[in-house]
Amino acid sequence: MDKHMKQKQKNMDMNKKDKRKKKKKKGVFVKILLIILIIIVCFAIYLTYKTIKNGGGIKGLAATVVGHNAETLKNLDKLNFLLLGDNQGLTDSIMVCSYDPKTQKAAILSIPRDTFIGKNKNKATAASKINSLYQGDNPEKVMEEVSDLVGIDLKYYIVVDTDALIELVDATGGITFNVPINMDYDDKVQGLHIHLKAGEQLIDGDKAEQLLRFRHNNNGTSYPEEYGDNDYGRMRTQREFIMQAVSQMLKVSNVFKINEFIDIIKENVNTNMDFNLIKDYIPYVVDFSTENLQTGALPGASEKCNGVWLFIHDEDEAKKLIDEMFFDKVAEEETSEDENIIANEI
Repeated sequence: MDKHMKQKQKNMDMNKKDKRKKKKKKGVFVKILLIILIIIVCFAIYLTYKTIKNGGGIKGLAATVVGHNAETLKNLDKLNFLLLGDNQGLTDSIMVCSYDPKTQKAAILSIPRDTFIGKNKNKATAASKINSLYQGDNPEKVMEEVSDLVGIDLKYYIVVDTDALIELVDATGGITFNVPINMDYDDKVQGLHIHLKAGEQLIDGDKAEQLLRFRHNNNGTSYPEEYGDNDYGRMRTQREFIMQAVSQMLKVSNVFKINEFIDIIKENVNTNMDFNLIKDYIPYVVDFSTENLQTGALPGASEKCNGVWLFIHDEDEAKKLIDEMFFDKVAEEETSEDENIIANEI
């Protein structure tokens, strides 16, 4: 009997001990959970505080994610740069781009790849075209020539190759875009196969390459004249796709992918721009609206000279367009006229 009682007491003691252990473990778990919650709350408070200090909203959040402070925007100037598309050592995409983080205005001007850069078009050769300067990976030569052509002192270039384009588009989850026409083209030599149906659809990296490189179909047909035939049509599609890509990349869901985008750029993009400088501008692009983006193509016409098709730009019309897009000359003139009208009324 005594033995039975002792065993029973022993079991009771063990049960009490187990309960104390469980209670202690539960207490430790609760403490750990509370600590985690406190850390999360503190981080949220800090993130909110920094976001507000950096301007609030998505812009402030993006600025905080990349480590900005309230003074960063004040020190950023208007950014002018040359954007080139590289494919197997050649460039078919040449664009002058501008972005002002303070006014949130931007511009993209397409330069036709066949633009004549020689002195005498009657003695022109294939080397007289602006894209010939790039052969062998020479973005500096193209940048220098484009600077003279448009009258803008370009200091930076960004060369995006096919791999970078595919990775960037895929990283966003794809870009919703309205493909203007059915595209059906095959080039076995380049390994290029373009097969896209007209209409709004999700464009992944592979489709983006097809879309941006398309000029004409296998049967020779191309974009309709009202859209812009061949090169003009392709340049328009490139500009409109960039507009959609920027708009969709800056969605709230992509804010925390900023550093991923920067890593892709570092690995796949050729540029003389310091990546810290690029990083400084990205958060303010988040606040950008495509309504503030002006796009256009260098005015002029195609002409066959000495057996070579060239694009001869119209200097007067080009100057007017460039002044409007990059120097706000039209806006300034309109402002002056308005002031004169008001003065006369007074």
